[in-house]
Amino acid sequence: MGKRILIVQGHPDAGQSHYGHALAEAYANGASEAGHELRRIEVAKLDFPLLRSAQDWQQGEPVPAIREAQQALAWAEHLVILYPLWLGSMPALLKGFLEQVARPGFAVAAPGEAQGWQKKLKGRSARLVVTMGMPALMYRWYYRAHSLKNLERNILGFVGISPVRASLIGLVEGNAGRRQRWLARLRKLGREAS
Repeated sequence: MGKRILIVQGHPDAGQSHYGHALAEAYANGASEAGHELRRIEVAKLDFPLLRSAQDWQQGEPVPAIREAQQALAWAEHLVILYPLWLGSMPALLKGFLEQVARPGFAVAAPGEAQGWQKKLKGRSARLVVTMGMPALMYRWYYRAHSLKNLERNILGFVGISPVRASLIGLVEGNAGRRQRWLARLRKLGREAS
């Protein structure tokens, strides 16, 4: 029996397809071939406001697009998040989406609930696919992959998602052979639901 996989495309440009979209499609094709169930979210196509206060995060009512995303996340056993590295981090739209989705009461217990800050999304794993112009090794070792670690520990780990694995794809504007090898690798990861 296959896994239930949610693919979150975090590229903020809804107007055209990018290499990250091809990577998502390769992963989805591999997962479909192996009999896994798929759902997808294109963050750039969602309509939601940014959170502007702690009170809104803790007590605000999510808009319909966020409620639907929460339902998809609750359904999923494995989460795949793809995004380009912009100014050393994830695009602001993806960060705003994650802030909306990870609200108390859904992703963690709300303050005052009997279980305190319980992580409500335990039992799910994740794969992060990050594309960048610089060499991936430089991002990982020189820049210490700070934004990736933030996403792993302070967002996904905060709500209980573990293990979290990452695929860092550097020099995306490089040669076509490297791009094709990564597409094949993502297709294989999709088959493995990893």
